Amino acid sequence: MVLLHVKRGDVSQFLYEGSVNTSVEEISREIVTIYNGQLKVSRVCSEIEELSKHGTMLPPEMLGLTEEQVKELQLVDDWGEKCVPSGGWSNSPDPVGRRNGRSPQSKMQEILLKTVNEARLAVSNKLVLEGKTLQHRNIQDALDLLRGAVMIVYPMELPPHDPIRMEFANIEDLTGTQASLEVIEPAKAQLWFAGKLMLTDRKLGDIVGTNEKTKIIIKLAKIEEGAPGREPVVSEEARKQLMLQAYRRQEELKVSNKRPQYDSKSLFYSSVYPIWRKYGTCWLKCHIISINRDDS
Repeated sequence: MVLLHVKRGDVSQFLYEGSVNTSVEEISREIVTIYNGQLKVSRVCSEIEELSKHGTMLPPEMLGLTEEQVKELQLVDDWGEKCVPSGGWSNSPDPVGRRNGRSPQSKMQEILLKTVNEARLAVSNKLVLEGKTLQHRNIQDALDLLRGAVMIVYPMELPPHDPIRMEFANIEDLTGTQASLEVIEPAKAQLWFAGKLMLTDRKLGDIVGTNEKTKIIIKLAKIEEGAPGREPVVSEEARKQLMLQAYRRQEELKVSNKRPQYDSKSLFYSSVYPIWRKYGTCWLKCHIISINRDDS
């Protein structure tokens, strides 16, 4: 299987394995699904962290309102009364007014936060450094893990308007959010290899050859973004090593320039001692006399 190192811009996302006989269209569709799945897990994890701090989401008509405004308008969070965390709740007002301020108890919070960390590690881009591939089932396993933790803490489920429940049901509305700009539609996705667009009507083997042990770097982009930047000739790690070697060489030259300079006689006397040990005093005297004559 060909190992594809998928990047978005200059950031590594995950490793993916594909056969040389697989079409680029199919590979592109699977890669986009995994990439969007990573974003989905990240969004759910962020919302669960807020859930553990400030409770369930308020109804849309109560979002951003102060307590005085809620009382004045006589609005009631009916779902907040139904969706109570296991073990009770403690008051923890949401400073941005998105959630009802009824946070779970500390033990339930630990369950949620521990599961969030596990899910993030399961789909992290750090898997690239470990040489581990990421597949769609890994994304689904992470979502199932998060869903199970939420069910433990909220056995009565979350309100239907809570973004976590909507994410689990795949009916999330990202309109007008930064997250909507990050998601890539499969029909608008492009794969680039070595600065060239990978055409969807070709097979992977037509582009990288028939060797199944090949490893390549491909970049994921949207159609309107155009060609992504090329990979640097020297990797970041290699560049750091070259700079370190150049610095060490520069320091060595500084030290050598500070050493005292010797004339020819001093260099001679410092070098002939081993020869004198070998050939004796007569040979050494003859050569010293000849040097003195040359200098005079």
